[in-house]
Amino acid sequence: MSDDAFPRDPEAPEPTWPPAPPEPPRPPAYTPGSAQPRLNRPVHERYPQIRPTSGYGDPRITRTGPGPGAGTEQEPERSSKLSARLALALTVVIGQLWGLTIVVDEWMAGDTGTAWWGAGFLVLSFLVVLGLWAIDPKDR
Repeated sequence: MSDDAFPRDPEAPEPTWPPAPPEPPRPPAYTPGSAQPRLNRPVHERYPQIRPTSGYGDPRITRTGPGPGAGTEQEPERSSKLSARLALALTVVIGQLWGLTIVVDEWMAGDTGTAWWGAGFLVLSFLVVLGLWAIDPKDR
């Protein structure tokens, strides 16, 4: 009978003492960022047409940025109308939230008569928003 309670696997490699230090991690073959190594090349290799002077010394560039008048409002009347409508709708929504809070408080307190009047207010304010929406269908 063998002295060892757990016999060694005959195909296992011979143990070494002290254990060998772990291998240092190898750097990747390409710069991380894309699964395709061809996309990870330096910019001047990917785009040879871009020279260091591109942007200020390139004769192909004649204008920088958008044209005159860019960023200004083209229809100020429409913008002001939409802003006013948005402000009115937000006011109604805030009023609905406030009314819903009051209705729930009254309902939980047992005052169902006041709660029903509050529910009517909420329905009326919803109809006001619906009316605002129907006023100018060409703006949608």
